[in-house]
Amino acid sequence: MSKQNQWIVGVNAVASSIEKDPDNVREVLIEAGSKNARLVEIEENARRKGIDVRRVAAQALGGVAGQVRHQGVVARYAAARLWAEEELDGLVEAAAGKALLLVLDEVQDPHNLGACLRSAAAAGVTAVVIPKDKSAPVNATVRKTSAGAADRIPVVAVTNLVRCLKGLQKQGVWLYGLAGEAEQTLHQLDLRGNVALVMGGEADGLRRLTRETCDGLVRIPMLGDVESLNVSVATGVALFEAVRQRLA
Repeated sequence: MSKQNQWIVGVNAVASSIEKDPDNVREVLIEAGSKNARLVEIEENARRKGIDVRRVAAQALGGVAGQVRHQGVVARYAAARLWAEEELDGLVEAAAGKALLLVLDEVQDPHNLGACLRSAAAAGVTAVVIPKDKSAPVNATVRKTSAGAADRIPVVAVTNLVRCLKGLQKQGVWLYGLAGEAEQTLHQLDLRGNVALVMGGEADGLRRLTRETCDGLVRIPMLGDVESLNVSVATGVALFEAVRQRLA
């Protein structure tokens, strides 16, 4: 997994990082004077795990967090938690014919990416695949929006998405792209085996080569007068249809 230093912002994201991956939390900054129970709990947990904790002014936290609401706590984190492309084969193999993958084709809004990761973690996905270019990075905003999910599931950044998809097909993974104009609906699919659900970006949906590489295109049936759903909402709907089938 590739690593880089970054700041994680917000109660859930910091608490999850301390609990799930304390070795990569370098220090925690907490708002001075705050008696908030969650912040006290984070401070105590961090100190138990040998992590440096400092109480600082709210202004200092704001300078680190930027436009992200810090909720009184930030942490300097040493790992981006991105899995290497060559590790994806092993993840699929370990799933023993039940791999559920989420592929995000140029999702560039960090809030959308974070929400997608949160749904993916709740659905028990094997891995989330994103392109290295033209995709939101797994930054502090993504981690906060994902409520810690970014630390719990493998996120694989790939150089060439189409090449990666073809590699998955060779491993026996069926690729289904979500597209509003598709004739077949999501509920008509068998999503119980090795499956990758491929979601397009916010502006243009699936790119042409991505679309052509998929084994099929499907749509989410909608009764109201709405053209499409937000990508994070559509991701949740699609993933939990797969969960429903796998639990049936």
